[in-house]
Formats: sequence, C-alpha cells, structure tokens
Amino acid sequence: MSDFLALAYPWTKSIHIMAVISWMAALFYLPRLLVHHTERVGLSGETHELFTMMEFKLANVIMRPAMIATWIFGLCLVFTPGIVDWSMIWPWTKGLAVIAMTGFHEWLYARVKGFATGQNTLTGKQYRMMNEVPTILMIVIVLSVVVKF
Repeated sequence: MSDFLALAYPWTKSIHIMAVISWMAALFYLPRLLVHHTERVGLSGETHELFTMMEFKLANVIMRPAMIATWIFGLCLVFTPGIVDWSMIWPWTKGLAVIAMTGFHEWLYARVKGFATGQNTLTGKQYRMMNEVPTILMIVIVLSVVVKF
C-alpha cells in the first residue's frame, strides 16, 4: 500500500490542494452570506427562502464534499512514506488547525440549519468576527506546511 501511495503522491497532493481551495472558498463565503441574511433579509419571505437555498447548496454541494475530499487526500498524504516527520512541531500544529477548521465547518453548518428553520441568535457583527476564524487557521496551516517548524 505504501508503494501505491508513493507512486500516487503527485496526484494525491494535487487533489488535496484543489479540495482545500474549494473548502476554503466556501468557508470564507458562507459567513458573508449569513451576515447579509441577518442584516438585510431577516427570517421570513421570498428573499429569506433564496438565501436559505443558497446557504444550503453552498454547505451541502460544495463545502461538505470539499471537506471530505480534503480529509481523505490529506490522510493519504500523511500515510505516504517520507512525507511527515512526526518529531517536528508542524504536523501537530497543522493537524490541530485542520481539526479546528472542521469544527468551524460544523458550527457554520449548524447556523445554516438554524436559518432554514427560521432561527438565528447571532448578529451580523458576530458573523463578521467569525469570518476571521478560517483566515487565522489557514495562516497556521500554511506556515506549518511551508516553513515546517
């Protein structure tokens, strides 16, 4: 199996990067939709239904499959011989940041479900602040992988 992972490495890494880009795009965009849904639309009416559909499709058609692909191909990279040196700090910081990103993803998904049922307890300002979470985690992940501290 490790021979296969080594041979597939360029493909695995390429697919992993594409999945990460898709996942990050959704994680950046969905909180912005929630800001506008909160501040401009409210929890009822035709525009609410439109936003609910957009948020649902972004979360289920783009964000969740991209997260799953990111995890699958990321784990393939982890198990590829010679790629990860577990004696260094970087794989641990990256791993923790990816787990935190997954937690943020699930938090966003719960917000989407809340809007779909006409429930929202957060303000636009709170969603704006939460929109910074994936940026901070992305910085930790990229620095971990590139600098390899």
